[in-house]
Amino acid sequence: MTTRRTFLRGGVSGVVAIAIARYDSPAHAQGAKVSETDPQAQALGYRQDTTKVDKAKYPNHDAAQKCATCQLFQGKAGDAWGGCPLFAGKQVSANGWCSSYVKKA
Repeated sequence: MTTRRTFLRGGVSGVVAIAIARYDSPAHAQGAKVSETDPQAQALGYRQDTTKVDKAKYPNHDAAQKCATCQLFQGKAGDAWGGCPLFAGKQVSANGWCSSYVKKA
């Protein structure tokens, strides 16, 4: 005979298992791509293509500066997109740029 407690315990375990499986899935690990219209992206001057940065607004920008060469970029070498702690849960373009760029050591 199944008791209410046993039934609920099994249901909670199932929900937790599903949540963990979804969190660990490759789709979650990749995350959404940051849009240039995202409020955080606009505040940091993020562009998906470093060659399209407004030189008048960011005079210290150099076209050699790319997210892929920034200390904050969490992708692997050669990845087209990677995570960035400034855009939690979202990915930035390896060829992108923002005003928080810090060259990798």
